Amino acid sequence: MRKTVLSLMSVTALALAGCNNAPTPEQPTSTDAPASANTAAAANTAVNEVSGTISLRGSVQPSANATLVLNLVDVSSTAVGSAPLASKTAPAGSFPQPFKLSFNPADVKPNDLYVIQATLTDGDRHYAMPIQAPVLAKGSKNDGVVIELVAEQTPGEKVMDAFTAEQKQLGAMKVTHGTKLDANVSRGWQLFRQAGQVQFIRELVDYGDKGFTSTDYAYKDGKPWAIVQETKASRDGKPSAIDRAGWSDDGTLVLKQHQVGSDVQPLDDDAAAKLKKQAMEILGVATGGKNK
Repeated sequence: MRKTVLSLMSVTALALAGCNNAPTPEQPTSTDAPASANTAAAANTAVNEVSGTISLRGSVQPSANATLVLNLVDVSSTAVGSAPLASKTAPAGSFPQPFKLSFNPADVKPNDLYVIQATLTDGDRHYAMPIQAPVLAKGSKNDGVVIELVAEQTPGEKVMDAFTAEQKQLGAMKVTHGTKLDANVSRGWQLFRQAGQVQFIRELVDYGDKGFTSTDYAYKDGKPWAIVQETKASRDGKPSAIDRAGWSDDGTLVLKQHQVGSDVQPLDDDAAAKLKKQAMEILGVATGGKNK
């Protein structure tokens, strides 16, 4: 009996020993914890800046007075009129050049569309982006954004192009001729009409030993909108100067050039006003005072 009890006690002791030596449930290793922390930190880190490079199409660099404006804008239909998330205005400098815009990530709406808008202003010359630069959306780059700016026509260039196009249509217009002799001045002109309206007058004025001028005047609704005048020593001579003046629809002088050889300088306001006065005078003479 005593042997049996001892035997049972031995079995129990062995069983308990076995339990103490059994493997415990696996615990995270010391190397797992930092990895999890890094993943969580990365998930909670939001982009707070966009960056890239801006270049100009062509080789011309802006003047020292040029200004560059950058905006990070929400262009979604629901965000019309909202303020930019980030904005920067500074002297333009030279191109290509890097840019960076910082913003508050809390202001970003996940389902909205954001773009970088860049504009360069250099006097009358404006440069704009022909292609949008989306950022902050899935699949869009937030760094290494490439922006190219392209020069737009100045208001004066638009007037000059329209004037040149008008000249090319003169052959399809009704033309009348006229002359006038004054003391020491011989004047002749061609007047071009379309749909009963004066569109163009080409005037030749011989001042004798004081020189010669050839002037093209373009009109809209009885008012001059573009003028090009060549000054020469004689009728068959080369121009010693070319003056160009043109006005926008609201009457603002936007084309103002005084050219001598290849040098082009701004035409002063008084000279432009004198040309405009001449345009009205020849219109009155060529139409017998009717101005149409």
